[in-house]
Amino acid sequence: MPTSATETETRPSARKALPMMEEKTAVSSLIALAQTMRLRIFRTLVGAGPQGLTPGALSATLGVPASTLSFHLKELLYSGLVSQERDGRNLIYRPSLEQMNGLLSYLTAHCCQGSNDNCDVASPPDCSSC
Repeated sequence: MPTSATETETRPSARKALPMMEEKTAVSSLIALAQTMRLRIFRTLVGAGPQGLTPGALSATLGVPASTLSFHLKELLYSGLVSQERDGRNLIYRPSLEQMNGLLSYLTAHCCQGSNDNCDVASPPDCSSC
C-alpha cells in the first residue's frame, strides 16, 4: 500500500498507473462535485473533452446566468477538477481528466481488498484523451 503521494498504486485492471491521490484532494474533489450545478458543469466539460468550452458556450448549453456560472467554475478550479486558459480575449475551461481519473482510481483502489475475485466494480475507462 502506498504511503505517500509520490508512490504509485496500480490495479490489475487499470490501463496505466496513476499516482495515488491524497485523501485531502479526494475530499476537495468530492465536495466540489456534491453540488448539482457544479456536477452539471463538470459533466458538460468532460463531454467537450480536452478542447474545453468558453463560459459563453457553457452558459448557453446549461441555461445558466454568467454570474452563477462564474461562481461554480471558481469552485471547480479550486478543487483542481477544471483548468482555465486564456486564449486571446476568451477564457477556455477544460476538465482535468488526470484529476478525474485519479479520483475514480482513489475511490475504487481498495475494492474487494484488491482481489479481482467476485468484484462487481467495473474499471473506469481511461479518459486521458478523447
